[in-house]
Amino acid sequence: MIDKTWGSAAEAVADIPDGASLAVGGFGLSGNPIALIEALLAQGTSDLSIVSNNCGVDDWGLGILLNAKRIRKMTSSYVGENKEFERQFLSGELELELTPQGTLAEKLRAGGSGIAAFYTQTGVGTQVAEGGLPRRYAADGSIAVASPVKDVRAFDVSGTRRDYVLEEAIVTDFALVHALKGDRHGNLVFNKAARNFNPLAAMAGRVCIAQVEELVEPGELEADSIHLPGIYVHRIVEVGSDIEKRIERRTVSVAQAAAREMPEGA
Repeated sequence: MIDKTWGSAAEAVADIPDGASLAVGGFGLSGNPIALIEALLAQGTSDLSIVSNNCGVDDWGLGILLNAKRIRKMTSSYVGENKEFERQFLSGELELELTPQGTLAEKLRAGGSGIAAFYTQTGVGTQVAEGGLPRRYAADGSIAVASPVKDVRAFDVSGTRRDYVLEEAIVTDFALVHALKGDRHGNLVFNKAARNFNPLAAMAGRVCIAQVEELVEPGELEADSIHLPGIYVHRIVEVGSDIEKRIERRTVSVAQAAAREMPEGA
């Protein structure tokens, strides 16, 4: 019987070498494969090139690898909420390939689907297509590495001729993802916002490693409820449902805030 389970997160990531490229799931702090990230930190892997929507925060998610200076390059769509990310980028310690969010999602999906490249309207008329977007700064603040010019072609779509920019697909050496449930065959089910980018990252990795809160036997997951088929998953580790999950920014409604401020008995 196919059994893709591994005994621990440390065992599952043990062969990820220095200089590897990784696609990492998560959206903000939702769906971060934190057990796998912590295992990678503990084993000392460095010089990583990581593709992920964002880089966590200073002390959580991918931010812990960033703080340890294990990341050489990030390919992301959003880089806020992380002061160390900003510092490393502006000081020339970190390379950044800033990519529109929808384009990044499609680049990952295309890579996992065997599509080499695609044309999109997103970025036409900007530095995304025309080049010159800073990727790495020099110590003196000048641009050491800039984004290249991309191919732009006109296509007739719905009777209108428009320009589209060519975007190449992304395929990485490994993928790290988090799922709510998985079976021993590698079929995965994600929970709500954690479904953002996790399936796409999994598709893009040549070797996908998934941490799951609950491991079940094959056949226990309803076929129509599976979000990602096991064909994309190579290793699976159960981390338990009590694994820490952080909230990036806790907010309450105006009504709740007013109720909390109201004096007792009023």
